[in-house]
Amino acid sequence: MRIGMPLNYSGGFNETVAELTDFEKAGLDIVFVPEAYSFDAVSQLGFIAARTERLQIASGILQLYTRTPSLTAMTAAGLDYVSGGRFTLGIGASGPQVIEGFHGVPYNAPLARTRELVDICRQVWRRERVEHQGRHYQIPLPAEAGGTGLGKSLKLINHPLRERIPIVIAAIGPKNVAMTAEIAEGWEPIFYLPERAAEVWGDSLAQGKARRDPSLGELDVVVAAPLAIGDDVDGLLDRIRPMLALYIGGMGAKGRNFYTDLAKRYGFEAEAERIQDLYLDGKKDEAAAAVPDDLVRRTSLIGPEGYVRERLAAIRESGATTLNVTPLAGTSEERVRLIERVRDLAGS
Repeated sequence: MRIGMPLNYSGGFNETVAELTDFEKAGLDIVFVPEAYSFDAVSQLGFIAARTERLQIASGILQLYTRTPSLTAMTAAGLDYVSGGRFTLGIGASGPQVIEGFHGVPYNAPLARTRELVDICRQVWRRERVEHQGRHYQIPLPAEAGGTGLGKSLKLINHPLRERIPIVIAAIGPKNVAMTAEIAEGWEPIFYLPERAAEVWGDSLAQGKARRDPSLGELDVVVAAPLAIGDDVDGLLDRIRPMLALYIGGMGAKGRNFYTDLAKRYGFEAEAERIQDLYLDGKKDEAAAAVPDDLVRRTSLIGPEGYVRERLAAIRESGATTLNVTPLAGTSEERVRLIERVRDLAGS
């Protein structure tokens, strides 16, 4: 498995980037830069590209609705250029809470928009004259769709380093996962529980792979987990609960929360309902305390070395090919050692 790491979008960017050269030397393969409703990911990715040499860089994720497909393609080509061909385009739909609440853009048709965006991006990277008359994007924009009628088909001025920049799609719903397995180079689920992955996503992955273009290669499955190795690290599990509670309880409305639905599909039906009720009532601490121990432990890599080795084996056997870890430690030196150790364990 490749070893990756997501950056924290809520702060500490300069300190983390200063560590990246050490992480790179320790064997880190790829870093993912998120873009929720924080600083934009693109400026940070460009900065990281200039500070590293071998490390792959990825957006994790750029939201579908915040850029036109052509701008997304231009941005990816630019980041690939300044990094010397090290960029991966991570995209996802996010949710109505962010897209409508922060950007003021209607959240609609995420699957169809994703498919159209991917098609347009690949046209741009091949330096074709972009022509796309889809349901959600029309390029050039015709007069009958609100344009002036003066638009003409254009191709990218620059020559991209690659005409196929890898695309990773964040997806957890059955139809979205099937589409991802069909059209993307990689798939990024969230809160990955390896023992339940086949039951929850197996049919969707099989459906998508049956329609997959062989030129895409094998699907890269990008799995994230917080990491701490030792005999006295169980206390760090409580640091994971608030994030799980935020997503399961607060990232959406009652009946419209993708992460609540995922927890239920994992088998935590009653617990997910309780977490959401508490969170929406403003009882965030109680919601965090209600997150089941089993869910926290099995979606994490926190424990003694033997336990972490067993969890890595379960993740690998479930089909994961990239392991995205968040090293939990108090000092830079300890975090670097965690990257070294997990790389050794993942390869053993």
